[in-house]
Order: sequence, then C-alpha cells, then structure tokens
Amino acid sequence: MSSHLFSPITLGSLTLPNRIIMGSMHTGLDHSEDPFGRLAAFYKERADGGVSLMVTGGVSPNEQGLISPGAMKLTDAEQIEDYKIITNAVHESGSKIIMQILHAGRYAKQEDLVAPSAIRSPINQFEPKAMTQQDIQRTIDDFVHCAYLAEQAGFDGIELLGSEGYCLNEFTALRTNHRTDEWGGSLENRARFPLEIIHAIRRKLGPRFFIQYRMSVLELVEGGWNIEEAQQFAQLLESAGIDLINTGIGWHESSIPTIAMQVPRAAFSWATNKIKQAVNIPVAAANRINTVDVAEKIIQRGDADLVYLSRPFLADPEFVNKAQEQRTNDINTCIACNQSCLDHLFNFKTVSCLVNPRACHETIMPALPKTASPRNIAVIGAGAAGLSFAIEAKKMGHHITLYDANEDIGGQLLYARKVPGKEEFDELLRYFRVMIEKYQIDLHLKTTITADQLTSSQYDAVVLASGIRARHLTIPGIESPTVLTYEEAFEKPDKIGQRVAIIGAGGIGYDMAEFVTHQTDGKETIESFNNNWGIDSTGLQPGGLDSAKKPPLNKLREVTLLQRKAGKFGRSLGKTTGWIHQAELQKRGVQLLGDLDYVKIDATGLHINKAGEKQHIPADTIIICAGQESRDELAVPLNKMSSKIYKIGGAKEVRELDAAQAIRDGIELAYSLHS
Repeated sequence: MSSHLFSPITLGSLTLPNRIIMGSMHTGLDHSEDPFGRLAAFYKERADGGVSLMVTGGVSPNEQGLISPGAMKLTDAEQIEDYKIITNAVHESGSKIIMQILHAGRYAKQEDLVAPSAIRSPINQFEPKAMTQQDIQRTIDDFVHCAYLAEQAGFDGIELLGSEGYCLNEFTALRTNHRTDEWGGSLENRARFPLEIIHAIRRKLGPRFFIQYRMSVLELVEGGWNIEEAQQFAQLLESAGIDLINTGIGWHESSIPTIAMQVPRAAFSWATNKIKQAVNIPVAAANRINTVDVAEKIIQRGDADLVYLSRPFLADPEFVNKAQEQRTNDINTCIACNQSCLDHLFNFKTVSCLVNPRACHETIMPALPKTASPRNIAVIGAGAAGLSFAIEAKKMGHHITLYDANEDIGGQLLYARKVPGKEEFDELLRYFRVMIEKYQIDLHLKTTITADQLTSSQYDAVVLASGIRARHLTIPGIESPTVLTYEEAFEKPDKIGQRVAIIGAGGIGYDMAEFVTHQTDGKETIESFNNNWGIDSTGLQPGGLDSAKKPPLNKLREVTLLQRKAGKFGRSLGKTTGWIHQAELQKRGVQLLGDLDYVKIDATGLHINKAGEKQHIPADTIIICAGQESRDELAVPLNKMSSKIYKIGGAKEVRELDAAQAIRDGIELAYSLHS
C-alpha cells in the first residue's frame, strides 16, 4: 500500500482515509431522460470503488450562470429532493460528495450572459453584459443560496470553481476585468468578488461547512497573472476560511494543451507546489495524474497534499480499491485521449470513455452476474474490438478462444502507440494483456484460422473482429518501391526518406506527419513540453507564458500532407484535440495541399493536378494514409456455418482507426449475448 497516498488527512470538518479526490466532470447526463437517476448510478459506482470524496459536475447558482440552456442548476428548494437522489446513493456507499458551484460568466452558451466586463470570449459567439453593482450583489446572494440548498440536499460541502476562465476567474484576471470600481483594478479589488462570496457563505452556514476553492494557478493566456499573484490570492483564500485549495491550470481559450494525451504526466504539479509553499491549508494537484505511481510521487515529494483525479474515474471506477489492495496492474488507465469524454461533451453527446464504454451508462449497461447459458465462442482478431469482447464475455462466463495472425495483441493499437504523444496507448495494451491472463482467455497468436477449422471445432458462435488494413489505391506507379502504406511506414521507419508526401489528411495522415517529423531535444519530458509550448517553468512571467523568442525548430524532414477534397484540413480530428495536431505540424513546417487529383507516382515523386494545372511534389517516400478496408476474408465462407456469426469493429464497419467505437462494439455485443 502506498504510504503517502493512503494516509488519512483532515480537511476542515472532513477527515478522509486517503489523499485521492474524484474531481468534477461534466457528463452530459443532465440532458438525459433520467438525469438524477443516472448521475446517482454514476457516482455510486465510484463510491463503491473506494472514492472517499467526490465533486459533482458544475451546478449553476442562477439562470445567467448556466453553461448552456438546460444545464444543472440549484436555485429553488423544490429541487432539493432531486439532488438527494445523488447524495443518498453516495452516502449509502460510505463516501462523501460535494457540489461544485459554477457560474459560467462569459463562457455561457446563451444570450443572457454576464461578466465583470463586456468582453467576449474568443471561444463563444455571445457577448456578455457587464455586471452592475446590483448584479454583483444579487449573484453573491445566489451563490450563498445555492450553497445553502446544497447543504439541505445532503452534500458534504461545496467547491467554488474559480479557474479555467469562468466567472470567478474572470473577476480575478486583468485580462477580463477592466472595471474601475471597487471590483476591479488592484488584486485586492479583483479578488473581492470571490472573497465576498466565501465570507457570505461562512456567515450563512458556519465555520464547519466544508468549502474548497478551485483557483487558477497557471493561466496560460496573455494578460494572466503570474505565480506570485496566484500565491497572494491563495493566501487571501486561506484568510477567508477556505478548507482546501484545488489548483486549476489554463483557461479554456488557452492555446496550450493542459489535459490532452500529449501533455506529460503531472506536468503542472510544480506549479501546485508554489501554492503549497504559500499557505498552511491543504492543497490538491490536478491535470494529467492518471496512475497510482504518479499520484504517490506528487504527495511524496511535497508538491501537494492531495491529488484531484477526474477522467481516471471514467476509465476505472474501482481505481481507489485496486490501488489500496495493491492491484495497480488491474487498473484500466485513462489515456487522456478525450475521444469519448470531452469530444462527446462538446458535441452534445453523453460522455463515456474510450477504454470503458460503461462510464456514464451504468443504468444501461449494469454489472451483470455470470450467464446461465455459457457459450463456446471463437473470436477472430485480437485488436481493440476482439479484445474488449473477449474479456467482457469471459467475465460473463462464456468460453472464449481468441485467434490472431500477428505475434502480439493490439491490431491497429500497435501503430497508434508509435505516434509521438500517443504513448499512453501502451497503458491500454498493458491492461488488455493483464486481463487476458487474469481471466485465462485461451489466446492463440501467430495463428491464421480457416473457416473449415472453425466449422469443425463446433463453436456456438464466431465473432469476426479481424479489423482493417490500409486501403489500396489505383494511382499509376503505386507499386513503386518508394510507396509505403502507413502500416509499412510505422513498421519500417528506416525506409522513410528526407522528402515525404503523405496521401490522405485524416487522422492517420496527421499521425503519420507527426511520426515522420518528430525529434527529441534531449531534455526531460516536462522541460521539453514547456519549451515546445512556451510555458515559463518558473511561473514568474504573466500568464505563466515564456515571452522569450524561441529558436526555429530544425526540420527533420520536408513533408507535404495532401487531401483530394477542398476545404479545411483536419475536419476528422478530435473536437478538443485537433488544434494540438494542427499546431504541431505548423511548427514543423509541414505543407498542406488540398483540392487536387493524383496523376501518377514515379521515381521523382508525386504528380498531381490542381485547379487544372499539373504540379510535381518531389518525394523520396510516398506514404498512403487514404483510408482502410475490412479484413473480411472469412465472412463469406463462414456464412455456411450453423453457428451464429457476429461482426464487430472494422470487420463490421470500416472506420478511421476508431478505437473507441471498436471497444464499444465489443462491450455491447457481450451484453447482447448475456442471458
């Protein structure tokens, strides 16, 4: 057991048995048909998994503060019984839960929005109205009333969200607070609004009511405060009676990634350490803490008193129990891909998790007992879809035999893990390997199974999860030795020349462009990340941004990324991560060329037709990233079998390396076969 992570700690009136807090997450369940029932099931499963303190997604104290129409709010006593559905479920499982109060300010996706000053956010089409003195006092009262209702609903306290560029943060930042009255100007005046809220809540609910504050530490935007001002604000929070400071990193409009896969683990705990040095109350670190080992090291070296983990509890609701029982290898690790959580949220879908599709779907896919009718099932293909089905079906009691022609499991995941910044896919592969061994799945690698063999083996069902392969193109000269599929390029990087043309600008094309242009600078991972993104590692410069001019990056290769269609590049990239890929390729000088036809390939490179004119792209290597096709050779001969045939993943529908959908296919099929 970790000696630091699992030592008890007292936070104001609360005593916790460990140092892990499940942080706030928006799930999209507030827009579901049964928001409180589904949220209760979501939180209860994490409480059963050992979480001792959890924070809800943001709840608005009034209509103007709603992040979007129909979002969660707590403004009236009639709503208390609904919220008790959540708190009762969590308390029955022995955990504590606090409610995050979020006023969206200028980030509100609605017309009636307010902010300290009438300055529109670059990520919101709506312009806010500057709050009047009356607006400010009314909003303070609304925060107090919301906290009071939260206590009545059974919450063990509240978190005030004062980071990421939301309303409280907008008051404290010169960037968004241009007021000339007592609510603007000096740090003391800019801090007045959140401090008045804290004082008013204390007057109403007393000194034992638990309040934690998520404060902005590194703003990572121009005009943001530096670490010294953040320390001063932290001291003001302590004087106001806050029980715990939780450290937020970056604003939503920042052009620096803070929680994506490309961000190193614990990349910002050094900034949390600066806050911890300035105050005597407990401080929690957040952002890209996804393993027990990383969390333990943060506590051990004194960067923080607690760790604030959010998405890791989407990936594995039993994170705490497994860690405490020293079963860390059994933890399904968050890989920070954002594909099913934040991307879903920003596309107005219910949040889920690439590695755990059950997340936020607990009432739809509840934990099931073993089947009363176990089947003998063959699974063809040990990629993401086949692995997820095999493991889930074996848990349910079916007899599983898993075949794959390759010498290792993973399928297309073996390529994804080679993309710089996507090394976290190794965690998913590790988890799959551990589960195969744990559930003793009969695995046959380097085995090409035939339809006749399957027929003679008397399987009750065959699951085709044979996946995809690179699509073959018919461009003249495509058979040239200078042409590689993306699979060949990943497997044999020594064959890639100095001038590269990449055909296909979807997700694989972007990944390949990063793969062939990546070079290391020889520095430690976090230092290298800070240098690459212009972060001041002392935090002393405004916004935590390094204003020094960066030397140009030496280009490893001359790369051109091409797409047939006209229009914007990167449209198929992740909603919340695509801009990161775009920025990286721009830094490396990758040329983008679209709205064209491919004419031919020869020893000199690629010939194209663009706008009626022939052009020549000099290239030593041409890499094909233009889609995939199914590996479905068994589909037709297996139709003659009497057993049931199921297709999942790429064998069911050709998609662009969509691990999230592949894993979901496998889980959903396992549930559909349960009886």
